Amino acid sequence: MRGLVVSGSDAVGPKPGLLRGYEHVHRYWDRTFACHAAKILPGEYYVTADGEMITTVLGSCVSACIRDRLLGVGGMNHFMLPAAGASSSDCASTQARYGSYAMERLINEVIKHGGRRENLEAKLFGGGQVLANMTDVGARNIDFVREYVCQERLTVTAEDLGSVHPRRVVFFPASGRVMVKRLLRVENNTICEREKQYEEEISLPRQAGEVELF
Repeated sequence: MRGLVVSGSDAVGPKPGLLRGYEHVHRYWDRTFACHAAKILPGEYYVTADGEMITTVLGSCVSACIRDRLLGVGGMNHFMLPAAGASSSDCASTQARYGSYAMERLINEVIKHGGRRENLEAKLFGGGQVLANMTDVGARNIDFVREYVCQERLTVTAEDLGSVHPRRVVFFPASGRVMVKRLLRVENNTICEREKQYEEEISLPRQAGEVELF
């Protein structure tokens, strides 16, 4: 991991307060970085205003790390666009709706907890070509997130997108520091299986009566 600092400390500091709505997210004490952390899975996002670290592991999915550069409140999401359906006439709008939802929820949560839109900065990660039978998924996720931040006029201060490697991303919203570790492809079986399951879930046709994302 580039710039990895190993503290070796087992001392656990006071646990940060949990913002409402994130009770389902796994939080733990990270011994490597000697800090409280939250680990998000595909389809999740997390925002903190209290100095926590946020981490995730990405394959074809993309994560945006967004923070208010003055206040230090920020968060991370982890999303994938639904699979393209050859017979779906509204495939593009469905993908845009889903991706926009993932981004808007994160931005709105940062603002809800004190951030100001004019002070937001973004860092983008993921989109690797790690699923052999879904070779365009990572590229479509990258195209979407780049177009989104451009349309929303968000300042992008760093990115690590594409390639064939899964990644572990570690984000410290208080300082804006991000660390990335590219994982060996032989290590990514769990990542691929998790993302295949996630991709299948979000690609299922909506049933009558379901709530539609907008």
